[in-house]
Amino acid sequence: MSREEQATATDLNTALELPLFPLNVVLYPGGPLPLRIFEPRYVNLVKQCMRERSSFGVLLIRAGSEAGAVASTAEVGTSARIEDFYQLEDGLLGITCIGERKFRVKRRWSRADGLNIGEIEWLEIAAPVSLPPEYQHLGDLLRKVLPELGELYANMEMQPNDADWVGSRLAEILPIGLLDKQHCLEIEDPVQRLAWLNPLIKRSGE
Repeated sequence: MSREEQATATDLNTALELPLFPLNVVLYPGGPLPLRIFEPRYVNLVKQCMRERSSFGVLLIRAGSEAGAVASTAEVGTSARIEDFYQLEDGLLGITCIGERKFRVKRRWSRADGLNIGEIEWLEIAAPVSLPPEYQHLGDLLRKVLPELGELYANMEMQPNDADWVGSRLAEILPIGLLDKQHCLEIEDPVQRLAWLNPLIKRSGE
């Protein structure tokens, strides 16, 4: 999904309230997210999003668990759009989502059914930045690695010359801690994100 499509996707520029799905995962714009849905509040959320062609917000859990009440979440997250849904082998609902746009939560509350709702502000979409020559090896690495990661990345449009895309894909697939992934999400400058990630690539290859 291009930045232009992200900017004009359904409700991205008009919604001030967004249903929230706290998870032990960090979602990046353009990134894939498979989910297994079993709590009634989230089954209803999926139905609502499918019916209204709307999005929900994904936030990293800082304290608490995915099931039940969540004590604390990150303030910055990414909206998610449902791309596909299916029944899993255990009979539960499975969905595949794609990250859209980053947002910041200004206020959060819970509905009677336990669904979290956030008053949010959309964060600016980074202007396109070409991948600097010193980080060309990172784009080359993704060309090689992403096709080997299975179905989630099989149909992803490659943008190995886009600094923001390269940094986001590396941050989501690297085996780094969730707080580090959240830090990468919150870095606004795509080249600064690459500078933060590059030493990790070098160390893993030593």
